[in-house]
Amino acid sequence: MTMSVDGYVATGDGDIGWTAPSPELHRFHNERVGQQDAQVLGRRLYEVMSTWEEIDEASDVPDFMREFAAIWKALPKYVFSRTLDAVEGTNTSLVRGDLAEEVAALKQRHATIGVGGTRLAAACMAHDLIDEFQVFIGPVVLGGGLPFFPSDGRRVDLTLLETRRFDEIVYLRLRRR
Repeated sequence: MTMSVDGYVATGDGDIGWTAPSPELHRFHNERVGQQDAQVLGRRLYEVMSTWEEIDEASDVPDFMREFAAIWKALPKYVFSRTLDAVEGTNTSLVRGDLAEEVAALKQRHATIGVGGTRLAAACMAHDLIDEFQVFIGPVVLGGGLPFFPSDGRRVDLTLLETRRFDEIVYLRLRRR
């Protein structure tokens, strides 16, 4: 996820337009997501990402977007939602059980699982289910909105594994100690 310098992923009204990746960063996302064995995501991100189901080889989009669509469709996706009755999309399943139990079971089946969606990520953090953070920081101060990290008073010590710069976006890869 991309966050502002002051730690928010969306404005108070939910705007994430400032997070659109450059072609170079998009290709990096292709690499990252292509290395995952599965993705867990919340309802809101599932709805945003459903756009990728519509892109195919004939779509009039840049090559890197067609490549991401193919990667996304091939990736097993698990949507955690209490409000959806069903999900659509290639390799997409609805999950309604206990988050900690379900993610633990998924970790037995998949070696590398990406977590998408701020609220779902916060819930995973609360259950100590996230081993590594991949943070993208954009050059903006939002002054409020939806925070990247929950403010639950818990300290999480991290080890910096990697940094990269993409135009004005800085990437940090961090592992829990």
